[in-house]
Amino acid sequence: MAFDYDLNFDNINFRQQPELYRVGRGEQGVLLVEPYKSEILQHWRFKTPEIAKESSDKIYQMYLDYKENNDFVGMDMARKFLQMGYTRARRYANYKGGRKYDKDGEVKERDIDPAKAESAAIFEKKWIKVREDEEYLKLKKAHQKKYG
Repeated sequence: MAFDYDLNFDNINFRQQPELYRVGRGEQGVLLVEPYKSEILQHWRFKTPEIAKESSDKIYQMYLDYKENNDFVGMDMARKFLQMGYTRARRYANYKGGRKYDKDGEVKERDIDPAKAESAAIFEKKWIKVREDEEYLKLKKAHQKKYG
C-alpha cells in the first residue's frame, strides 16, 4: 500500500499508533512520521565523510535500538534516513549545491565532489545492511500484511 499523505501528521504519534504507518516507497514520509523524525533527523548529516560516518553509525545504532524494542516503524524510519543520506549525498556529489536543474529547468552539467561521493558510499553501506536484514524484512512483511 502507498504511503498515506492524507493523515493528520501533526496529531499522530506513530509509536503509539503503528497501525497508521505505511512503509510506502523509498523515503516517502521520512520528514512526517513522529516521534521518529525528531529523534533521527537531529543526527542526520553528510557534509564530509567523517560527519557522514558519525551520522550513519548513530542512525544505524538507533535502528538496532528500535529493533531491540521490536519497533518496526522506528526501524523503517531509520532505514529511510540512511537511504536519504545516500541519495542526498549523491545529489550533492553530482551537482554543486545539490541542485540538479538550472533556473530554466535544464539539467546542469555534473560537477563531481569526491568527498560527497564518499559520504554517499558510507550511508549506502549502512542502508544496504538494514534493507537486507532478515529480521527487518520479516517485520516489514508482517506489518504490511497486517496494516497494508
